[in-house]
Amino acid sequence: MRLLDGIRVLDFGRYIAGPFCGALLADLGADVIRVERVGGGEDRFVGAVARDGSGPMYLQTNRGKRSLTLDPRSEAGREVVARLVPTADVVIANVPHRGLVSMGLDEASLRALRPDIVLTAVSAFGWEGRHADRVGFDGVAQVMSGAAYLTGRPGDPTKLYAPWVDVLTATNAALGTLAALWQRERTGQGQVVEGALLRSALTVSNALLMEQEQLAVDRRPEGSRTQIAAPADVFGTLDGAVLVQVIGDRLFVRIAGVIGADDWIDDPTLRGDDARAERREEICDRVAAWCAPRTTVDVLAALDEARVPCGPVLTPQQALDDPHAEEAGWWRHHDYPGLDVSARVLGFPVRLAPDDPPADRRAPQVGEHTEEVLVELGYRADEVAVLRADGVV
Repeated sequence: MRLLDGIRVLDFGRYIAGPFCGALLADLGADVIRVERVGGGEDRFVGAVARDGSGPMYLQTNRGKRSLTLDPRSEAGREVVARLVPTADVVIANVPHRGLVSMGLDEASLRALRPDIVLTAVSAFGWEGRHADRVGFDGVAQVMSGAAYLTGRPGDPTKLYAPWVDVLTATNAALGTLAALWQRERTGQGQVVEGALLRSALTVSNALLMEQEQLAVDRRPEGSRTQIAAPADVFGTLDGAVLVQVIGDRLFVRIAGVIGADDWIDDPTLRGDDARAERREEICDRVAAWCAPRTTVDVLAALDEARVPCGPVLTPQQALDDPHAEEAGWWRHHDYPGLDVSARVLGFPVRLAPDDPPADRRAPQVGEHTEEVLVELGYRADEVAVLRADGVV
């Protein structure tokens, strides 16, 4: 038996933060029904890789779900929602609070249908504060948290290409949903789980912001170089680049031995991360000079032998070709209709032993389970046909 067997989730999410929360719950065994716009939601078709137009983001964030197409704002669509909600334990939606009300997915409307429902709502800025009604994506939260400013070079703030804010928000929302379900088991009461992209981004930036608050350091971006220790940067090699990250005196002694910088070991002015951070340009230049005439393989071998944290800078193709994730059993291979090769989808982000979630069910096609779900709700075949003809499903 899987952790969330018997739990039903209605996923009205869009793009990443809401849907990926639902995918994580599906990994754990929940019956997650993706409620999607008739014809397919816009997030399905971002960066199409399958012949039906579905993109990789959709395939990742909607694995393990069933698909119901529905217009929830139509009268007949609201009736479907009114039948669905009493069968569900959790409703996920990522729209501002005003949008929840217009769709009949706000807390009051849901509780009228099922008093102990868990509402998991994700928005860009949360429900309170001056930005509450604004919309936004991952990148907006990145630039408003201070992270993008410190990621690039001076005068060139850089958003990280990977949507880390969305994924973190979804993971936090899934954690909150599990806590809410556990609380409901103990008290019988439902909960509202509210996630916000900016809140997640500020969580990651919290220590940086606290340092600014306390010391007014006004840090400037330095690319990949760490500013609170040294050496920690991306260094070029003969055939690529590696990241080396040294924090603490023990690691500093190790890398000094690797690159032949014995004079560093007994230098009292280089004791402690703060002292080394002050001389990071000098220290990183010396490591760079050691890496430059060597191949990536040779640099990594020497550093690995000394137990210095390091890694090669990989292209997306090289990341796919690296065998470690396959050997560790992290990849799931999903055969989605219209793909020439199976899609590699990373499973649940942590291992649970002995009941590791399999995450073997692919993402659904548009409306693939519409009739199946409606029949479960008591609709007859002729009634489903009418809903289809009217464009409700």
